[in-house]
Amino acid sequence: MQKVQQHAEREIFAPIALCDSKGNLNPAAIGFSRKPLIDSNLSGHFMRKKKWNYWCVYGEDILFSASIRHLDYAAICCVYFLDYETQRFFEKTITIPLGQRVHMPSQVLETVKFSNNEMSVQLFHMQNETHMTVTVSDFDGDLLHADLHIEHPENDDSLNVVIPWNRQLFQHTAKHHTLPTRGFVKIGDKRYSFNPDDSYSVLDYGRGVWARSASWNWAMASQRVGRQRIGLNFGGKWTDGTGMTENAVFVDGHMTKISEDVIFSYDETDYMKPWQIRSKFSRDVNLTFTPFFKREAKINARLVTSEINQLIGYYQGFVYLDDGSRLAITQMLGSIDEHKAKW
Repeated sequence: MQKVQQHAEREIFAPIALCDSKGNLNPAAIGFSRKPLIDSNLSGHFMRKKKWNYWCVYGEDILFSASIRHLDYAAICCVYFLDYETQRFFEKTITIPLGQRVHMPSQVLETVKFSNNEMSVQLFHMQNETHMTVTVSDFDGDLLHADLHIEHPENDDSLNVVIPWNRQLFQHTAKHHTLPTRGFVKIGDKRYSFNPDDSYSVLDYGRGVWARSASWNWAMASQRVGRQRIGLNFGGKWTDGTGMTENAVFVDGHMTKISEDVIFSYDETDYMKPWQIRSKFSRDVNLTFTPFFKREAKINARLVTSEINQLIGYYQGFVYLDDGSRLAITQMLGSIDEHKAKW
């Protein structure tokens, strides 16, 4: 079957800088790569630079997340978890005005860390592995400690893409999926174990210069389905009209890049109703997402407002791959969200 595309995206094969000497977008960086080749050398654009490393770990029993974000005028560190069966959920967020002690590197796979007397998040990267250690002294009344080793298989593809709104507004996003994970998360006297055959991490790395107001959708999943490692990544709204997408499917480390926009259909008055994701012109993407849990995260501060509705649930449907084959998705655990920000 011949693939249908709305345009062809440029693929990048050699290391390149995101910005020129003035801190504006380097036109040669617009495109996508299967390896983290883009150096996010952000400079200038006072108060408008946004940087984050968000990790989501899908275990057999729980979802665990740790993130470090820098908004130029503040840094935000967040840790949360969800027990699938009991639906126990807790989230802790620390805000550091100006964020002067938080360094966000320009390469996707570099060490990132934050520590104060309430929370420690350490993300050490070396030799194709990220070692995540998280300690929170008061996490819903308990001590939380996580020690996770996240493998980056050497031959796996990842999605690294530059989204150009214009020369002054742009974003480098990297989505690394189906990363086998081992270790544990302890909350009080409860210990959750992670086995690399069934536990997978997702990295969402972002570096860019954003407009004051922004909104987007993000859909993702990373699971073992039968004998295959499957990763789904779809984005909406924020990439529309740029000529680039963050849409991709991963099968055992091989990425099918989808250059076509997708349409997210959902009820903003009831996020717990099923969501639909469809490719805009073709039949290549046809997925239904049915939530079983809703996470709401709101920030309402002087310089920043943010509202996230993140749903945890299951994907059902199909996606066509770059070889023309049809990948069936059945009861695949993942998440989907709507994010609105003024930052």
